[in-house]
Amino acid sequence: MSKPIEVKLKLVNRWGLHARTSVSLAKTANRRSSDIMIEHNGASANAKDCGALMLLIAGKGDELRITTAGKDEVAAMDEIVNLINNKFGESA
Repeated sequence: MSKPIEVKLKLVNRWGLHARTSVSLAKTANRRSSDIMIEHNGASANAKDCGALMLLIAGKGDELRITTAGKDEVAAMDEIVNLINNKFGESA
């Protein structure tokens, strides 16, 4: 079994992880079979659970630690990182 992939990045969208962005992140994560965890300020959440993501209370500029582990861990990480770096598709 390979070592999990871990990436740290900052939230760059206007409002951070709010309801819509949490749903978007969870939908993206649920397309993959790998385990995907998001950590913020010592708390962690399964990226496939939008409610757990919102409880992280992560705002713009906050750093997240993303960990993926499983058969499609590389593709899962790429999709999550792209989603966050592209501001979840938000225009501002």
